[in-house]
Amino acid sequence: MPDKPELDRTTINAWEDQEFLQAVRATSRKKLIMTALWTEACLSFPALDALKDGYDVYMVADAVGGASVQAHNAALRRLEQAGAKPISWAQLACELQRDWRRADTAATFADILFVVEGR
Repeated sequence: MPDKPELDRTTINAWEDQEFLQAVRATSRKKLIMTALWTEACLSFPALDALKDGYDVYMVADAVGGASVQAHNAALRRLEQAGAKPISWAQLACELQRDWRRADTAATFADILFVVEGR
């Protein structure tokens, strides 16, 4: 995303970083699609804080990983119990595309979906 500024931060919880939080708030959107490097921390911490602050959180469950399968699943369960909504990357892509008549994105969408899914 070359047109977006890079945010350099040191905290594991992005929600504690003022520059990140200001960027999120500046969008005026209340629905967040979240993924991260590490489910137990990098996703869980900011997702829980965003939920507490009244945001709807959609966690892309297969676009994040944990220290183990058990740890990943436990973190996802914790987030779901707190109100986050689990979604897969393919489901997210389909929801964003919505209709094959959206010709401006349909070909790229199909390339991504069918190549990654191995079809």
